[in-house]
Amino acid sequence: MSPDPRPWLKLYGPGRPTGLVPGHPTMLAAYRASVRRAPDTVVLRYFDGETTLADLDRASDALAVALRHAGFTRGDRLALYLQNDPAFVVGLLAAWKAGGSAVPINPMNRAGELTYVLRDSGARALLCLDDLWADVAREVVGGGTTDVRLVVTVNAREGQRRDEARVLTLATAPDVSDTVRLADLFAAHDGAAPDPVTVEPGDVAVLTYTSGTTGRPKGAMNTQAGLVFTSCVYRDWMGLTSGDSILGIAPLFHITGLVGHTALALLLPCPLVLTHRFHPEVMVEALREHRPTFTVAAITALTAMVAASTRPREDFSSLRALYSGGAAIAPAVSDAFLESTGVPIHTIYGLTETTSPTHAAPLGARAPVDPATGALSIGVPVFGTGARVLTDDGQESAPGEIGEIVVTGPQVVPGYWNRSEETAETMPGGELRTGDVGFMDALGWFYLVDRKKDLIIAGGYKVWPREVEDLLYTHPAVREAAVIGVPDDYRGETVKAVVTLRPGAKCDPGELIAFARERLSVYKCPRIVEIVDELPKTATGKILRRALRTSQDTPS
Repeated sequence: MSPDPRPWLKLYGPGRPTGLVPGHPTMLAAYRASVRRAPDTVVLRYFDGETTLADLDRASDALAVALRHAGFTRGDRLALYLQNDPAFVVGLLAAWKAGGSAVPINPMNRAGELTYVLRDSGARALLCLDDLWADVAREVVGGGTTDVRLVVTVNAREGQRRDEARVLTLATAPDVSDTVRLADLFAAHDGAAPDPVTVEPGDVAVLTYTSGTTGRPKGAMNTQAGLVFTSCVYRDWMGLTSGDSILGIAPLFHITGLVGHTALALLLPCPLVLTHRFHPEVMVEALREHRPTFTVAAITALTAMVAASTRPREDFSSLRALYSGGAAIAPAVSDAFLESTGVPIHTIYGLTETTSPTHAAPLGARAPVDPATGALSIGVPVFGTGARVLTDDGQESAPGEIGEIVVTGPQVVPGYWNRSEETAETMPGGELRTGDVGFMDALGWFYLVDRKKDLIIAGGYKVWPREVEDLLYTHPAVREAAVIGVPDDYRGETVKAVVTLRPGAKCDPGELIAFARERLSVYKCPRIVEIVDELPKTATGKILRRALRTSQDTPS
């Protein structure tokens, strides 16, 4: 008998993991169970510093007490304007212990963006890096145009051991005398515990703002139960235990960092290695020093780390489970990573609105490449998750037929914060319309073609940018590629490629145009190629086609 071509089916058999934690209906309850079970476990490694679960519990208790003393009540929001620092995890837990929720904010946000999130969320308190307070937040909060009533600042060095020379190097700390210092709150409330509050599974744990690729960012209401479910999906799907350790590459403010790094480390429990912010050389050093066994990160971050390593096969060898999502992965890039490191990349897919994963390649199974489109599969649905593909007329598509991917499951958020109309439009009946176009093959593997809004109509023909990008990635000189439609008086739109080159590579636009014409239908080929030093990206490494489109002039 020939082997079953669906290796992922073994994950669904009787007695297999379900992605659930019986008896722990909330993320806060799951965390508290870890504290009771293993209080001395090191849960955070930050440069030369270590934080145990007992340390973390004591610190988050102190901050929760301070929040309650400042009038923070059940349902209130604590904004976290931080990098990948221990204070982020302290603030997250303190918000829950005080009966509220956390609002992670991208530390790259400037005054206007910060103002929008603080106002939209109605955050009552702010935990902020001292340099971000001095440079950005003081202007916003000091004007009295938000609901923030308590500002707590922290220096990025906190969480390190001061008696070691090899620590995070920062400029002199700015003046934050008009705020409350987190260290002072720890001293004032050390050993105190907040009054008990009832935390329900449906309570909003994290109000996570979308990247705003299709308009103003919206606050997705990620629940306590949703965090438990997806944390357990990571644990069971990747076979992770307390003997593992996690490299924190993804930003903690992003849903991947929140679940696949922070919540997962609290659940197992196991060490989470943090490095303040992403820098390829620093991440490679963390690989060498701490030998983490698991991470999930954008493909751009992983390839940057390979480029920064002088011995990638040794440096990456501790990783027994490596996943990448958040942006499409060209098969050529995945193959090159495996050749360089010896470690296979497993694909994973999810959204802010799904509290991280809905699809993933099973550990040890290579995601297939669709021969017709050249797309690398994003995986199969994870535990307890329903997924289907709908055509433009709302009918369920046949295998191989392209349509919009829609998903259901415990991880789908109940809606957007104060956005009932958008909730009804995006999540009719609780089923999330992802806005991503793709298809399912006959074996149940899903493939992502592109975002609906990125479709190019050139001379009446449909062109999906990702297909062109995947082809360009096979050229030996191309490091990154983004394909967009630009206005054209004759065709309506024409295909334009914006690319960066590998270090030391030389290539001109004409060569890339000719390369595409030999391998693609003529209407899909870029007629314009621009070579740039860097492509615009989100903080998670996703290439921003929208930023490229808005910068374009009509071609002559």
